[in-house]
Amino acid sequence: MTQPAADAASTIWAPAIRQRRKAMLQRIVMGVATALVFSPMLGWRFSATWLVIYTLIQFLEAEVFAPVVAGRVTEPTGWRGLYGDLVLMLNAGFFGVMAVPLWTVGGAMGGVAASVLLSAGMINSVIMSAGSMRIFACTVLPQLSIFALTPLFMAQMGAAPHIVTATAIAILSYTVFCLNTRKHLSRANRAETAARIEADRKRAEAETVMASRGAFLAAVAHDLRTPISAILTGADDLDRGDKSGSARQQVALITDAGLMMKALLDDLLDHARLDAGRMSVDSRDFDLRLLLSQTARLWAGPVRAKGLRLRMEGARTLPQMVRGDAMRLRQVLNNLISNAMKFTDAGAITLRLNAWPDEHGAHVLLIDIEDTGAGMTQAQLGRLFNAFDQTAEGVAARFGGSGLGLSISRDLIELMGGRLTVRSTPGQGSIFTLSLILPRGAALDATPSALAPEARTTIVRPLSRPVATAPAAATAPAPAPAKAPPAETATVVEPAPSEETLAEAPLRVLVVDDHAINRRAIQLILQSMDCEIAMAEDGLAALEACARTPFDVVFMDVRMPELDGRETTRRLRAGGGLNAAVPVIAVTADTAPEDIAACTAAGMNYFVSKPLTPGALLGALSQVLNAAANAAESAAA
Repeated sequence: MTQPAADAASTIWAPAIRQRRKAMLQRIVMGVATALVFSPMLGWRFSATWLVIYTLIQFLEAEVFAPVVAGRVTEPTGWRGLYGDLVLMLNAGFFGVMAVPLWTVGGAMGGVAASVLLSAGMINSVIMSAGSMRIFACTVLPQLSIFALTPLFMAQMGAAPHIVTATAIAILSYTVFCLNTRKHLSRANRAETAARIEADRKRAEAETVMASRGAFLAAVAHDLRTPISAILTGADDLDRGDKSGSARQQVALITDAGLMMKALLDDLLDHARLDAGRMSVDSRDFDLRLLLSQTARLWAGPVRAKGLRLRMEGARTLPQMVRGDAMRLRQVLNNLISNAMKFTDAGAITLRLNAWPDEHGAHVLLIDIEDTGAGMTQAQLGRLFNAFDQTAEGVAARFGGSGLGLSISRDLIELMGGRLTVRSTPGQGSIFTLSLILPRGAALDATPSALAPEARTTIVRPLSRPVATAPAAATAPAPAPAKAPPAETATVVEPAPSEETLAEAPLRVLVVDDHAINRRAIQLILQSMDCEIAMAEDGLAALEACARTPFDVVFMDVRMPELDGRETTRRLRAGGGLNAAVPVIAVTADTAPEDIAACTAAGMNYFVSKPLTPGALLGALSQVLNAAANAAESAAA
């Protein structure tokens, strides 16, 4: 295989042409400088004519190689390849031909200038060839041919033979130097190309591994939520029964362990989504003052139980209505307060609030979470936001946690366009500063929105009660959310409906889930209400049951084999049968905004997250019954 063919095969030629295109302005500037410098010796007319022709050749080269620069051509084939070679030779040769009048008009001093000009042009051509032998030959050889005439010009001017010979040897040595330089550049370019290809391959492998890891985490998380639901449901059922003091402690231990497992699972899923770039933040109007007030109330008990004080300063500076992702902001605040409480043994945790309007009408929000804990060294601060890094040995064993909370918090704040920073001194505590710009929000409608992110707070972090021992990123009760979309969701703050609020006949409930544990967990939660509960293990069985029996409510798992929950709901709505309008509550581990939107589009009315908690499930049922009663009253009126 010839060298030009090898160049084309290794994609050296096309990058070299693109490199020459980038240097086009540089060549024109060099031509202008050459014409100006030599015009006193050669005359301004000759210099100007030479400059015009040289500039036109630059544009001709740009036109000939435009398809290469645009990426449409990668190899010098056919007439265009030959034409391109001729243009390159013309370009280099016309620049070098300036040396001839310098010798003939300028004499010996002109010859010195010609030698400097040609040597500079040759080394520039070597560099611009980017390792391509074809471009090297087309751009260096024309100038070298003119440079080789130097001994002849010197002999005509009467130079001594030994000087002429020395000059010829010097020109030959310089030619060898140019060839060696091209060889080294070619080797470096090949190594760079190989390294780039290898880096692209490794990046593709890493992306595949990341995608596989994300899919694995999602699958594991979905499967783990099923037994966690059973653990929390069973613990809640035991908590309502008669038990001794030791049994009560054991139930509390089971509940706390289940909630801890759930919190760790949520953190792993959030980290996987952020790592894969699949996390998104919402933008809805919410009450900022209410959110912060609820967050402080949620943590007041656990902070007090540890012998600390929780203080809030500067609340008067806050705007009431802003626009952003209330659920994610609440999650970050909970992570920061949980972290402060975990590492503070005495003193106080202070939420220092400040806000002011910016020039665009939005609100600049600054929140400091300050603690009086042990503080951190500079080495610990450098590792603080690294995922799975506890910054010091023994932290995980003493305080627990996965080392993900702060990493997730920083990434979420950056997704919202803000920053999360920290200042700390050993022995003097730490100050985490959250800065955000939130657009001005509109006043909220009083009607609750079930699938709004504000109401989903208790779905993403549903807790039946606050954990008294350093809860990891627990979540406050949801504020009154924005204007209601077509679907609604459950919140844990709703009380369980009493029998007096229900119809005289027992509630007829259909539970659709491919996991028997989940079906039993829902049955266990509802058994105290004397409901008539029917079970279906997949979507097809659910449609058959709905064709035979009218139901008051359907709890529908989203992920199921054969026919998933969304498609089952779509067919149920389109079928026009006994249960075409029955309220459907989605029960799923997928709580991303796009998943909730897909449930709404499928015709689902409410949304409850796994792992199930009695409060969330009964709250959903309460809202279903209230909505049905209100609809019946409106129809009667």
